[in-house]
Amino acid sequence: MFDFEKLVRSRCSIRRFLPTPIPREHLEEALALAQLAPSNSNIQPWRLFLTEGERTERLREALMAEVRAHPRELAPLPASFRAYRRELGAMVYGSMGIARDDEAGRAVASQRNYEFFGAPVVGILCMHRDLGLTDAVGVGMYLQTLVLGLTARGIGTCVQAALKTYPEVIRREIAIPEELEILCGLSLGYADPEFPTNHLKVPKQPVDKNVSILRTSQDTLRP
Repeated sequence: MFDFEKLVRSRCSIRRFLPTPIPREHLEEALALAQLAPSNSNIQPWRLFLTEGERTERLREALMAEVRAHPRELAPLPASFRAYRRELGAMVYGSMGIARDDEAGRAVASQRNYEFFGAPVVGILCMHRDLGLTDAVGVGMYLQTLVLGLTARGIGTCVQAALKTYPEVIRREIAIPEELEILCGLSLGYADPEFPTNHLKVPKQPVDKNVSILRTSQDTLRP
């Protein structure tokens, strides 16, 4: 086990996994730890569906068939936030040796989202449609706890908003009930240490960009 600060700093999004199976006891330990996450009124709003083995392969094949037949763009971001996606894309694709103007190379790399980057285990995280933003906070705390619990056991992860692009395929293949909203995917397994992108450290904003500390009545919120 790591100390907490080292654990948080060591986590990164893995974009190429080894086929090595995850020991069941390690997965179950991390899941049990995540179940301790706080939530509004203790309703524990998260629903996680995990696939491995044949079910992961079937889901991978179904998604890739749909991607090739009916390619879709990722859900758009508001104009004021699009620069973040462009900056991240430049870093990720650059670490793969894909130039900014290489549209074909970027398309191939993007499609690997739907192959789960070769991960042996895939999670689909959901929440009941009747719940709201407050409950989504609880799901987020569950996901972060799970990711850190896996990281502490040497298991890499990639949280994938892209998997929400084809919800009907995922719903059909895993038989997810209609009352559950698909929030994101989670690929997990052992990172390929030879893949440069797996060592990419994405820079974060200074704390004061996201946090306002108000001490007196004259203090105002930062824009």
